[in-house]
Amino acid sequence: MLKLLEGIFANRITTEDVTTSGAVRLRGQLACNQSCAACGRCAQVCPVGAVQLQNGKPCIDYKRCLFCGKCVEACTEGALAHTSEDALPEILTEAQTVVMREIHAKLGRSLHVRHLDAGSCNACDFEMAALSNPLYDLHRFGIAFVASPRHADMVMVTGVVTRNLEQAVRMTYEAMEGPKLVMACGACAAGGETYGATYAVVGALDKVLPVDIAVPGCPPRPAAMLVALAAAADLLKERL
Repeated sequence: MLKLLEGIFANRITTEDVTTSGAVRLRGQLACNQSCAACGRCAQVCPVGAVQLQNGKPCIDYKRCLFCGKCVEACTEGALAHTSEDALPEILTEAQTVVMREIHAKLGRSLHVRHLDAGSCNACDFEMAALSNPLYDLHRFGIAFVASPRHADMVMVTGVVTRNLEQAVRMTYEAMEGPKLVMACGACAAGGETYGATYAVVGALDKVLPVDIAVPGCPPRPAAMLVALAAAADLLKERL
């Protein structure tokens, strides 16, 4: 314990820059090289149906993807591999625009977020909790979590929506003042295929609320959440 404390005092706590690239061992976006034989094994083994073949190449639906690596393991040609790049948040507008890799402009206003767990395993929630620590320092961007939906600009939902919490999700959204945003955070909320079809599960968040931003990952890294929140603040500024 003494050595740990000495290391903390010696190195200080450094706030991490927001990047879309993680550690070397991170299972990020999938890349496919020219040796792909279009055998379709990657699509066959995907537990959530996130991989489809298009024009002889695997196409990944990152809203569903669990980044489990089964598709990479099944690729006999070694054509499919994970990179260390985050699957970027997606703004679900009519143009289906993908959020840019870097947020250049400083936010023009604050963003108040109400987090709602609609039935998660808590992995996304643990990563989200890290946003408030000194390493990521969410508040330097003018973004803060609030306790009431009546104070929130956006609701950030984690977990696949369960039938027992469907009403709570709708009531939270209805309690917010407009303009309001909805973020589906993680593969459960964004894709809804993690637990399959059961009597207890409604599914993806877009079956209940109009989703504006989807953040891929199981769970997403805190840095990826920061990029999505910054994009949400810019989107809110456009609507005001």
